[in-house]
Amino acid sequence: MAAPSTVMDSNHHSNYKLTKTEKKFLRKQIKARHTLLRHEGVETVSYATQNLVVANGGLGNGVGRSQLLPVLEKCGLVDDLLMPPNKPYSFVRYRTAEEARKAYVTLNGKEIVGDLGQKIILYLNFVEKAQWKEMGLQALPPGLMVVEEIISSEDEKMLLESVNWAEDIDDQNVQKSLKHRRVKHFGYEFHYENNNIDKDKPLPGGLPGIWDSILEKWLKEGFIKHKPDQLTVNQYEPGHGIPAHIDTHSAFEDEIVSLSLGSEIVMDFKHPDGVTVPVLLPRRSLLVMTGESRYLWTHGITPRKFDTVQASKGHKGGIITSDVGDLTLSKRGIRTSFTFRKVRQTPCNCSYPLVCDSRTKQTSPSLPRSAGEASQLEREHVHRVYEEIAGHFSSTRHTPWPRVVDFLKALPSGSLVADVGCGNGKYLGINQDLYMIGCDRSQSLADICGERRFQALVGDALAVPLRSGSCDACLSVAVIHHLAAAERRVAALRELVRLLRPGGTALIYVWAMEQEYNKKKSKYLRENRVSQGKKQETDSDAAAVPESLGGQVPDMGDQDAPSCVPAIPDCPGEGGNASDVTDARLPVHTNRTSFHAQDLLVPWHHKGSPGKDKPVGAAGSQAPGAVFHRYYHVFREGELEAACRTLSGVRLLQSYYDQGNWCVVLQKV
Repeated sequence: MAAPSTVMDSNHHSNYKLTKTEKKFLRKQIKARHTLLRHEGVETVSYATQNLVVANGGLGNGVGRSQLLPVLEKCGLVDDLLMPPNKPYSFVRYRTAEEARKAYVTLNGKEIVGDLGQKIILYLNFVEKAQWKEMGLQALPPGLMVVEEIISSEDEKMLLESVNWAEDIDDQNVQKSLKHRRVKHFGYEFHYENNNIDKDKPLPGGLPGIWDSILEKWLKEGFIKHKPDQLTVNQYEPGHGIPAHIDTHSAFEDEIVSLSLGSEIVMDFKHPDGVTVPVLLPRRSLLVMTGESRYLWTHGITPRKFDTVQASKGHKGGIITSDVGDLTLSKRGIRTSFTFRKVRQTPCNCSYPLVCDSRTKQTSPSLPRSAGEASQLEREHVHRVYEEIAGHFSSTRHTPWPRVVDFLKALPSGSLVADVGCGNGKYLGINQDLYMIGCDRSQSLADICGERRFQALVGDALAVPLRSGSCDACLSVAVIHHLAAAERRVAALRELVRLLRPGGTALIYVWAMEQEYNKKKSKYLRENRVSQGKKQETDSDAAAVPESLGGQVPDMGDQDAPSCVPAIPDCPGEGGNASDVTDARLPVHTNRTSFHAQDLLVPWHHKGSPGKDKPVGAAGSQAPGAVFHRYYHVFREGELEAACRTLSGVRLLQSYYDQGNWCVVLQKV
């Protein structure tokens, strides 16, 4: 139901007494305006223009172009309708400001029905222009190919009918353990408990004979190079998907192909540095993954009932472009995928050893079982790494975090402050009225501080080379989460207290396991949306993203199918379903996703230049493209406070959550 037109013209209702219903609509319109500004940076104006922002009318809340455009066109000639992907709003540009004004008056508070059948109320506000930053052109992941209309509609019907889902439930080809989809295996059974196959136990009958001529044709036409001997058939209902994963390197040869029948789907491919490429797989198309796309990029299907696709007729398979003037929603149907692989009989010798299970099973670090092992893990996966990446790391560290700045600016003039784990020294010059000294375990980072004319010492967070009781305040920002045992983390807290004079305070930040808190995602998770269209510098220095975080972090899937990218990426491909890591090896995190383990490795993809005067192998000499894994212990809610309470002679002044970090302020008493 539309609200009376006089209500929504918020500039002309001063002489009109509003009813209770009209006041309600006006409040909601104003709330929509403030929400757009606060969360999206969309600024509205109080005068009529040709452009309107339509709150609630977006792809992100299930309103497609075919539902919204006819409603808007009733008010005038629409020049353009821009619908950004995953956003709950859109922009409409009318031919004239008068037509836009008519839509503003007529449609505010109007109820429409979305693609999911849900009732949605639109709220419109004027904007100067539709400010939407295009994501730019993308390319398919290297080695990825989508072949459209690979089979006829007649063959599609025949192949779908050949899969008898109703046959004897004791048939060993039928996978019975998957919750959200039906699965069959041919040639070899995929074992989900270890994400692999038993090469010595082929299934009877091999691949169904109906595929012989089709596979021979694909071989002849060059779409595949090996005749497959393993087939997984998946049937997906609308709303279901599969977690992002990499097919096990050691289980299958390079080439993996998947035929989509029954319905189109959008599959997301993600590079370890966080760049995501949505790829449309049309009905009756063949997806071919080789090389980098097969070995390095994860692929998965997001569980949802609609996909964002091109609105133009006859759109082709491949990348979903970033043209917000040509995006809409496509309702998913029942899709059946036929994924073919060739079982590998020799160890994998790919060009991606850091993510290859053939070469990492024996070398992946494990959770430390002693102080000595913890120290060794820190040497290899913290100290050495930051020496190697110091220059590139420093280039991504510019903007100080606001609440750290507030802490420093509130200190009395002349205070002596130690920044333990100072990195490139970005906090050392914040308050010119303080005397600040930095300390970092990395000689290269301490040298960078010196080049910036800051005072910095080389020292360990467990043994800071400063006199006891000499500091008025201390900082420890994103440092203690690099210590590999609870006792060592408490020891680092105790060392900060040692440095403080009585009455002195310490501000401590650690990375939080909870990257979604009070129903709000951290900036770290929200940055994933940016990376979907634009390949960023590794971990650009955004406020409240962990100081020492620089690159990758893992699509861990859901509770039914956990991460497929541990330090050993042993996942079964589209037909797979990963299981929990069953040993003590540390999992590798994937950028911009939630945490599913407290102790993990975070890769840094080096993008800097080799050191000018350093030979290969020297600190900071690594060429671009090298990947380093840094150890982290992410803290659960209450864990940092509990560690602080084990200390004597301190008072916990403040405890808070700041955009993905747990933070405390301690005072020495």
